[in-house]
Amino acid sequence: MKRWFKRLMITGVVLGLAFAACRPIVQKMTQPAKPNWRTAKVTTGRIVFDVRATGTIEPVLKVSIGTFVSGPITDLYADFNQQVQEGELLARIDPRLFAAAVARDEASLDTRRADVQRVTALYKQAVRNEQRAVALREENEDFISPREMDAYHFERMSLEAQLRVAKAAVKQAESALETSQANLGYTEIRSPVDGMVINRLINRGQTLAAQFQMPELFQVVPDMEKKMHVIATIDEADVGRILQAKETGLPVEFKVSAYPDEVFEGEIEQIRKNATTTENVVTYPVVVAAPNPDLKLLPGMTAQLSFQVEERQDAVRIPNSALRFFPLNREQVRQEDRQLLDGTDDEEEDEELDDAHLSEEEREKLKDKRRRRHVWKQEGDLLRAVPVKIGLSDWKYTELVEGDLEDEDELVIGERDGS
Repeated sequence: MKRWFKRLMITGVVLGLAFAACRPIVQKMTQPAKPNWRTAKVTTGRIVFDVRATGTIEPVLKVSIGTFVSGPITDLYADFNQQVQEGELLARIDPRLFAAAVARDEASLDTRRADVQRVTALYKQAVRNEQRAVALREENEDFISPREMDAYHFERMSLEAQLRVAKAAVKQAESALETSQANLGYTEIRSPVDGMVINRLINRGQTLAAQFQMPELFQVVPDMEKKMHVIATIDEADVGRILQAKETGLPVEFKVSAYPDEVFEGEIEQIRKNATTTENVVTYPVVVAAPNPDLKLLPGMTAQLSFQVEERQDAVRIPNSALRFFPLNREQVRQEDRQLLDGTDDEEEDEELDDAHLSEEEREKLKDKRRRRHVWKQEGDLLRAVPVKIGLSDWKYTELVEGDLEDEDELVIGERDGS
C-alpha cells in the first residue's frame, strides 16, 4: 500500500512539473502573433525626375554614294568598316566605252575648230574684196556696178553668219566633250567625305544600270567617333517635359543592350516638329547628341533613354515602398489613426472624378491635396500614421516637402511574411 501511494505521489509531481513547463508555450500559441514589420529608412540625397523613352542610334550624317553611269565594276578598293579620305578611290566602272566617247568628241571638236579657221579665212577675204570694190567705186563709179557692189556686200554678210555658226558648233563640241569627260570621271567612284564605310552594296564584276535610277554603291559616315545621334520617339504628353529638360540643361542618360552595365550620356540637340500619328498616338522625334570616342555606339542600336527633367539636391527622401504600404488590420493601428482605414470620403471621390470640370484654382487645390499622403511608423506594438506632403519623385524615392520626418527615420513597408 505504501509502495502504491509512493508511485502515485511521484506521478503527480511529474505531471505538475510538465504542466508548469508547457503553460507558457500554450499561452503564447493561443495569443495572436505580433507582426514583424519590414522597414526602410528616410534618407537625404539627390532626386531626379525623368522621362523614359526608346530610341535608335543614328549617325549625324550618312552619305550615300552612287553613280551616274552604267557598266560592270572592274575594280573594288573599299570594304566594310574601312576608313576613307575625301577623294579616295572606292571602285572603278569599266571606262572603255567612256574613253572612246571622249576620243570621239575630241576629234569632233578639232573638226569644228578647223571649220572656224576655214570660214574665218573666207570671211576675211570677202571683207577685203568689199573694201577694194568700195575704193574703186569711190575713184570712178563706172569701174564697179551697183550689182557687183551688192554681191561683195552680201557675200561678206553670208560668211559672217557662217562664222558665227561655226563658232557655235565649236561650243557644242566643247560641251559634248565636257560631258564625255565627266562620264569618264564618273567611272571612278570616289568618297566625297572623310569617314567610315558602313555599307557596301556592290561586288567586283557586278553590272550597274543607271538609266532609270541611280544605284547606291556605298554608305560612308563621317566623324562617327566625334558624335552620334539618338533619335527618340516621345509621346505628345511628355513633349512639354522634354522642353523643360532642354532648358534646364540636365544630361540625358541612356543604355544599349551591347553594354548593359555602362551608362552613356548625351544632351538634347533638337526637338523636331514633324509629328507622327500611329493608331491615334501622336509622337515627336527628339534628337540626342552623344560623344562616341570608343566607337561603341553603332548605327541601328536600340537605346533606352532617361531624360532628366528636374532634380533636387540634398532632398529628404521617402522610399516609394513606404508610400505604397497601407495596413489592412485595424488592430495593428493605434486608435487615433484607425479612421484612415475607413476609406475616402464620397465627396472627395466625386471631386476627383469631376477634375476636368474644375477651374484652375480648384485644380491647384486638388493637386495639392493629392500630394498629401500618409506613411507609417512603428510605435510600440502599433502603427502610427505620419501625414506628409510629397514633391519630386523618381523610380525609388519621393521628395518630402512637409512632414514630421527626419533623416534615418524607420518607415514600415510591409511584414516579414510577405503581406
